[in-house]
Amino acid sequence: MLGCPPSLISAVVTFDPFEKISQKLTLNGVPLRKGQSLRDRLREKGLLSEFLKTHKINPGNKYFPNFAAQVASEPMTNYMDVGGLTVTDQVFGLAYTEADFFSEMQFDGILGLAFPSLSEDGATPVFDNMWSQGLLSADLFSVYLSPNGASGSVVIFGGYESSYYTGTLNWVPLSSETYWQITLESISMNGNVIACNGGCQAIVDTGTSLIAGLSPGISNIQSAIGASQNSYGEYVVNCNSISSLPDIIFTINGVQYPVPATAYINQNSCSSNFQDTTGVWILGDVFIRQYYVVFDRAANYIGLATVA
Repeated sequence: MLGCPPSLISAVVTFDPFEKISQKLTLNGVPLRKGQSLRDRLREKGLLSEFLKTHKINPGNKYFPNFAAQVASEPMTNYMDVGGLTVTDQVFGLAYTEADFFSEMQFDGILGLAFPSLSEDGATPVFDNMWSQGLLSADLFSVYLSPNGASGSVVIFGGYESSYYTGTLNWVPLSSETYWQITLESISMNGNVIACNGGCQAIVDTGTSLIAGLSPGISNIQSAIGASQNSYGEYVVNCNSISSLPDIIFTINGVQYPVPATAYINQNSCSSNFQDTTGVWILGDVFIRQYYVVFDRAANYIGLATVA
């Protein structure tokens, strides 16, 4: 819920730092038309003046967040209710322009949970406000992602739940207090290192659907799994070979985390769930669906355990 009176929105949880609320909010239960700004719709309904009374606009700033480089937003401050936790004076970005493809997305915005050091113009992220306003019992949160196509994914603010994982949590120290960044020691298959030889940096991010990495390593992985590029630029494998492909092993802090072919290959299109990126590796949803993750801000650690 956002604002007073509240508006119900849905959001993707990501570890970009700033809360970016899309213009695809609903007004009186009616979605905004494609290309229509919230300000225009409010004016059309005669509600603009009341909206401006309850939302504090932070003048002089425009945010151009990195999410697909396709959104620009205006900072505002209001109440934000997340799962019954009501945060006061939360700064968020109200999108006033976005790419057309966002109209097809099944969410209204992005809830950023990275460190304050990355936040736009010093705006305090919502999780930090939850903690400082005494809404949480512990300075951490955790994420369970259900299998593809299934409901039941959960974010727990202030704790974690053992029923979502098996065995014990393995704790990994952060290598940077920016994103949730860790050291990835190697990526291997059949006992051979195929990427990240000698170690590399990686971030754990629910806002990335695939596993992304630097081009040389990704090329090695695509070759190792027998993926070739089709006419659309996608890397695909022979659908009949998926059952025989081995696990790919991610070694983190001395512990091996296998990801099976049923996870790293899209079961509908037989396409590879690995893609190129720059900077650091990203362990996205493909990895997180296999491992319950605890994000511990108090100790600056990430906890990983096999999902139940």
